[in-house]
Amino acid sequence: MLLPWGNTTVIEQVVSVFVSAGVDDIIVVTGGHKAEIESRMVNHPVRTVHNDEYASGEMLSSLQCGLRALKPQAEATLVALGDQPQVLERSVRMVCEAFRTMKSNLVVPSYQMRRGHPWLVARPLWDDLLRMKSPQSPREFLNEHKNEIHYINMDDPNILADLDTPEDYQKWRPKNS
Repeated sequence: MLLPWGNTTVIEQVVSVFVSAGVDDIIVVTGGHKAEIESRMVNHPVRTVHNDEYASGEMLSSLQCGLRALKPQAEATLVALGDQPQVLERSVRMVCEAFRTMKSNLVVPSYQMRRGHPWLVARPLWDDLLRMKSPQSPREFLNEHKNEIHYINMDDPNILADLDTPEDYQKWRPKNS
């Protein structure tokens, strides 16, 4: 998340996309490199929370940590990846708009019949996520609630791409990084 991305870092690019899309109460969940990531977030309109279980809890524990930190008036949350700097503002806006118009408890972007990020989960389903235990995963949560998902078909393959390997980073990074 601290790798260069153009004139910024991967995590800062992700945050800037969500800020530009009009998302408020952005929470960055830290794990490893907590101090470095928090120092990069100082100039961004976000809150950070630390996931003490990041080494053993995988994505589920980070998601649960973020859910617990949300403001009481939040109706829904976007589940985004910190290593997905190529996500487009319009994709974020489309997911949010679908929630506002459809009021579905789950809104998931889809590219060629594959689920992507960011996806949105409304408050009525948060307890189900909070009750899950490792090694369960957010994917299992989505599978358990598959009949409640409102899919948004997108023409954007970026909703599927994150930076899991050095090869992914080299493939997607801007030329000036």
